[in-house]
Amino acid sequence: MKRRDFLRTTSAASAGPLLLGGMPVFANPVNNLLSAWAASSLNDRVLVIVQLHGGNDGLNTVIPVNNYGMYYNVRPNIAIPQNGARKYITLDNSLEDVRKVGLHTDMTGAKALYDQGKMALVQNVSYENLNASHFRSRDIWFMGGNYDDYLASGWMGRYLDYYYPNYPAGYPSPDMPDPLALEIGSGLSLAFHKGNGIPVSLGIQDPVAFYNLINSVGTGPLYNFPDNYAGDELRYIAEMEQQGNVYAQRLRDTYLAGNNSSVVYPEIYPHLAPQGSLRNHLAPQLKIVSRLLSGGSRTKIFLCRIGGFDTHANQVLENDTTMGSHAALLYHISSAVQAFHNDLQQLGLGDRVVTATISEFGRRIASNASYGTDHGDAAPLFVFGNCVKGGVFGTNPSAADLQGGNLPMQIDYRQVMTALVMDWLGADVSALQHVAFTEWVDSRLDIIDCKWVGNEEAQKDSPGMSVSPNPSSGLAVVRYKLTESDNYTFTVYSEGGTAVIQRSLAYQTPGNKTLDIDASSWAPGLYYLVIQGSTRRNRTMTKFVVVR
Repeated sequence: MKRRDFLRTTSAASAGPLLLGGMPVFANPVNNLLSAWAASSLNDRVLVIVQLHGGNDGLNTVIPVNNYGMYYNVRPNIAIPQNGARKYITLDNSLEDVRKVGLHTDMTGAKALYDQGKMALVQNVSYENLNASHFRSRDIWFMGGNYDDYLASGWMGRYLDYYYPNYPAGYPSPDMPDPLALEIGSGLSLAFHKGNGIPVSLGIQDPVAFYNLINSVGTGPLYNFPDNYAGDELRYIAEMEQQGNVYAQRLRDTYLAGNNSSVVYPEIYPHLAPQGSLRNHLAPQLKIVSRLLSGGSRTKIFLCRIGGFDTHANQVLENDTTMGSHAALLYHISSAVQAFHNDLQQLGLGDRVVTATISEFGRRIASNASYGTDHGDAAPLFVFGNCVKGGVFGTNPSAADLQGGNLPMQIDYRQVMTALVMDWLGADVSALQHVAFTEWVDSRLDIIDCKWVGNEEAQKDSPGMSVSPNPSSGLAVVRYKLTESDNYTFTVYSEGGTAVIQRSLAYQTPGNKTLDIDASSWAPGLYYLVIQGSTRRNRTMTKFVVVR
């Protein structure tokens, strides 16, 4: 196999520093403290994103019970019935009328998870001035931006870049031997690109097949690189190949070491639908994720995909609106996620995983003459897991809404994603700044029951040191507390571990101290501020973010 084919097929970036618990271990005197801090900075929680390619029809997924008559009038040829053997599933009669919904007839798995308190339904999610292009709207969701932003990075990539800085240099490491993120399927999305455009994820379809593919690369590494731009590129490619080999072996070993439980994953839609819609393509992806986690994978974020949601025509069967291609897709999601959840439960992994669905947009309110729906605006999404706060977030569209062309946005998608990053994955204030979600912190949805407080507690329990303001673009005050008399040094380390500033503080006595710093000439990014005495116990540190 040619090297360019290897790169195209694996879609892998390569080689970041040695990590301890997800933070860099630098070759300087603060190694031990960074290690201890790192151990409390990350957790073993995992996020699984299920992407619904094409734009899901929200109104046939979640039926507004309180305005059923209006719903039926605007889409009579595709509406899900409210009576009969195949009527919609009443989700929760205890809810107020504006939140009473029916799930599509074939979403029994989702209903079961809701009844267990393990599903959050979020209504009418979108962003302002939605773009109706599949590719552009998908990128907006992935980059975590506004309709008019054009970012080269994604919110998942920025999150991982913060906690695993300098990727790809030095990865995998003993403390992070696995890919930071895995995309099940071919290709890599913008979601996992970091600031410089480098993807921090790996794309695979099957761990063992991926291993066999990597090992079919027959050319040996290049050792003598010319001292020019071309040489740098060749060196980078060689490093990518080497890293790909290591990850391939690790994925294979982890997959073979793991197992799935006795839970049976669904394979075929049990009712009538076009031949191409019958097979469940999501279930085997989730089954791989479960097995990798069972085998010891420390990968933080997984992205699975299921396509077919661009239902301009033949969304339903002409003689039965509860069956057809869209019904099959909703069954595939509902049943696959239920099997995945039950599998994780039996493996003892249920508390570690939260799963969320996303789709680039919804569909128009009114159906078309081809038994389908065209590109629209807002749509619901689902969040599943033991630590999810079950319920319905948001309200049904009003009668006036249903007379318009598009469902209006009620909840910005970043209100959901910020909750996942902050409350589930445990991103601290500095990380949220790096992800660019700080403006959504106060309005984030309260959808996580087991909120992660480890980062805040770790900083409270660390030796007294803080910076204000933080983040800052210029002057800031460092406040710290010393417990012993000693000769101290103040050092600022870059995210990559380079000492940017070092200043002697001379002999200091115990007590509360302050120190002024001027970051106006510093490059934007994450820094570690360290005050070090002559012994290891006389050491304190904090994180500081510079913005422009």
